[in-house]
Order: sequence, then structure tokens, then C-alpha cells
Amino acid sequence: MTKNDIARVLSRILSSKKEAEAAVNKVFEEMSNSLKNGDKVVITGFGSFNMLETKTKQGRNPRTCEKLFIAPMKKIRFKQSKKFFE
Repeated sequence: MTKNDIARVLSRILSSKKEAEAAVNKVFEEMSNSLKNGDKVVITGFGSFNMLETKTKQGRNPRTCEKLFIAPMKKIRFKQSKKFFE
């Protein structure tokens, strides 16, 4: 399912497709902003999203077998609700 699919379904409830697209875009924008600020996004009955920062880890170049360090990065973690599978 894509953002357009969500907007199409939402347009059945709202008055227009443009209004539905704007609502979907605003929801995802607010979710992104919350995650960037370090807040947790919880959707009851579906799951939760939170931002994790990985640690620096050691890797290697597969061609030269040279050891290198992989810089820390931010990742989004999703944990589904128990009700999601019921």
C-alpha cells in the first residue's frame, strides 16, 4: 500500500482527493518530525516507531580484507502491537 492508496481510501470519507492527500502528507510529516526530535510515535492497535542510533562498528572491505570502521547511523525501528496479529 502506498501513500496514494491511503489518500484514495481517505478521499471516500473526506470531501476531495486533494484534501485527503494533504491530510496523509501532514500525518507523515508530523510522524517524521517527531522521530527526528527523538520522540516515539505510537499508533494504538498497530504499533510504535522510534529512532535508534547504531554504534560505531568494525567491518572489512571484502576486496582487500582491510579493516574499517562503520560510522554510527540513525535507523527507524517498528514494533508491532500485540493486537496487530489478533
